[in-house]
Amino acid sequence: MCLSTSGKCNSIFPLTTVPYLRNGAKFNFILILLLNLLLNSRSQLLINVQNQGGEVIQESITSNVSEDIITLEFQKTDGTLITQVIDFRNEVKIVKALVLGEEERGQSQYQVMCFVTKFNKGDFISSDAMAKLRQKNPSTIRTPEDDKGRETFTMTSWVHLNRSLPITRHLQTVCAEAADATYVRSVDLKAWSELPGSSISSLEAATEKFPDTLFSRCNEVSGLWAPCLCTLETCIGWYPCGLKYCKAKNGGDSSAAQPNYRCGIKTCRKCSQFTYYVRQKQQCLWDE
Repeated sequence: MCLSTSGKCNSIFPLTTVPYLRNGAKFNFILILLLNLLLNSRSQLLINVQNQGGEVIQESITSNVSEDIITLEFQKTDGTLITQVIDFRNEVKIVKALVLGEEERGQSQYQVMCFVTKFNKGDFISSDAMAKLRQKNPSTIRTPEDDKGRETFTMTSWVHLNRSLPITRHLQTVCAEAADATYVRSVDLKAWSELPGSSISSLEAATEKFPDTLFSRCNEVSGLWAPCLCTLETCIGWYPCGLKYCKAKNGGDSSAAQPNYRCGIKTCRKCSQFTYYVRQKQQCLWDE
């Protein structure tokens, strides 16, 4: 897999030659340009990833350049479906987890939670760069170059989806099934409020803080209907976390300094651990 916008990596960007036609040349050129824009506005990669347990899962990574978002999705071996959406414009990351229920313990078929955090620029390549990635060998089983370890998040509030537009307009659609289980941190609300066009009042109006009472961890609570603090961990086994640059050859002219060009990507693995309030331990049976 490689990445380039300089023409150095021909497997990524084969140049389309447009024959010059006296009649309708301008129309043909515009038509091809529009088709290329349409194809490049949204692209998808399917990546075979080996997790730390040696099992292979398939990740789907979709880039939407016009919306400036990237969506990464995969299903864990226990059936849990993880969806991560990065909204670059608003510096928002959404992690959605669909967890299958345990019917023998009185749970419904599944439950959905969303965790909304501030996205740090540089943690993932841009949607534009992502859209230009191509695979030479799609069946290859990939492992990341760098393990970023685990980052912990202690959520402090619920998000009201019908008032979530000040955070990101994508929340209502991505987290529609998690209307009562979408969570955010106060520290991230403050960080977003410092972005141009944002305000802490509009952000806080979209949220409701957890009860002030100190609660025990769910794995320390015996009653299924007692409130507690739940923990859920998700790990993204492979993702493009940065670009690689190669030095351009000077063609024998040592005095001619050539700019470096993009020639590949750096890949990473990272886990996120979310701690949040649940009204009943029944909503957190995996944390035992």
